[in-house]
Amino acid sequence: MPRSQREEILSPAAWLTTVTSRICLDLLGSARARRERYVGAWLPEPLPDRTEWDRTGSADPTGPADPAEQIVQDESVAMAFLVVLESMTPAERVALVLHDVFRYPFAEIADVLGRSPAACKQLAASARRRVGVAPAPVAATGHADVVRHVKEAWETRDIAALVGLLNPAAVMTADGGGVVGTVLLPIEGGARIAHYMIAIADRTPGLELVQRSVNGMPGLVAQRAGAVTTVASFEISDGRVTRIWVVRNPEKLRRWARGNRPGPVRDHLDDHS
Repeated sequence: MPRSQREEILSPAAWLTTVTSRICLDLLGSARARRERYVGAWLPEPLPDRTEWDRTGSADPTGPADPAEQIVQDESVAMAFLVVLESMTPAERVALVLHDVFRYPFAEIADVLGRSPAACKQLAASARRRVGVAPAPVAATGHADVVRHVKEAWETRDIAALVGLLNPAAVMTADGGGVVGTVLLPIEGGARIAHYMIAIADRTPGLELVQRSVNGMPGLVAQRAGAVTTVASFEISDGRVTRIWVVRNPEKLRRWARGNRPGPVRDHLDDHS
């Protein structure tokens, strides 16, 4: 910016918030249009533990701290919360994040969105109602125990144990982006999910499951020949899995391993319709 324009900025922090938020609004709007052409379900990008990635997407625990590091440690990046965010309009999402996460007053949010403070308050309230229907997060310890049992049941092909770990109304959603094979529609029902998981285990020799942090909570990562091919996160209630989000699109897995760039090759996963 020319010096004259820079000198007109009375509050750099407020100016940066406004500019960044408006860029985000534009990106959210264009993202919605792109998703209309997306193959299969669209899921947010899964995030590994902060110590496993830097700004370039490669593992570097000694690298500079990322501005999002603090947020990564709380539930605001949990997969369930990010999925709820995707159901909001761009304006609802900006109002909620600025007010509830970053504690900006509605008067300042109004300048960002070009609406009245009252309208912004209503937007945040509407977004908050969407978040309110999501179940409360499970403590990390209890979450880890359930995920570990899922991993053990999958490895031993124990379908009865898997069915017992899954809520009868559980739903599994997978995102392959049309680049790698996966189910195109959500699989509903604990028994159907369990049979599908066992089928995958039988059809993909050499697939290894590793329990790792996914969006701040215990999850599972599938590796083949040392390359990360799948990342799964879980929603758990009353000791049973209610939701599974599976991301296989390689474009969304770039942060998970240095040099991990799977090509557009379909494996043994069958489309589900």
